[in-house]
Amino acid sequence: MTTETKTFEAPVYSAQGKQGGTRQLPEGTFDGIVNVPVMHQAVKAFLANRRQGTAKTKTRGEVTGGNQKPWKQKGTGRARQGSTRAPNWPGGGTVFGPQPRSYTQIVPKQVRQLARKSALNARAREQAVILVDALTFSAPKTKAMTQFLASLGVADKKVLLLTDGVKPNVYLSARNLGRVMVLPYSDASTYHILWSDVVVIESAALTTNSAEG
Repeated sequence: MTTETKTFEAPVYSAQGKQGGTRQLPEGTFDGIVNVPVMHQAVKAFLANRRQGTAKTKTRGEVTGGNQKPWKQKGTGRARQGSTRAPNWPGGGTVFGPQPRSYTQIVPKQVRQLARKSALNARAREQAVILVDALTFSAPKTKAMTQFLASLGVADKKVLLLTDGVKPNVYLSARNLGRVMVLPYSDASTYHILWSDVVVIESAALTTNSAEG
């Protein structure tokens, strides 16, 4: 775990993609501390909670047929058999196969917050955090989003774009881009942050959520 406390600065861009200097990131969130075990726990739980848990195989009591003994117990020279639905027969039941179950893992809220904060610090340490002014797309337009990301110099990277609240047009403009994910700042999880190569954050989102841990 990296425990060195430090401050970070991030480049600031306009909504048109023009750089306008740098800005210090809020120390309440970006303090430089990265807790790897906590991040691992949060990501593992996130992936587990996405599992449907619907895989199912039939046991010998659920497959069709097998009511009659294949051959008599003695006198045939063959091994005794009681049912053609036994696991050793073709078409028989499965032993210890998967059954529907829940893979849910509960992670305490404070642990989730610490993991998320650590992930943001990890990206800040890599100088992979970019601030932008408020993004206003009058209509969904993938081309406009592509040009905007190119102006930031991140067109060839996996980008997590965190908006100040829900912005449907921004989301729809990036929906067809496989390497871009748009989420409200408050909804981003540890998994989403670590998935990305670069985190692009609307400046207002940091102000709105400055008290968030």
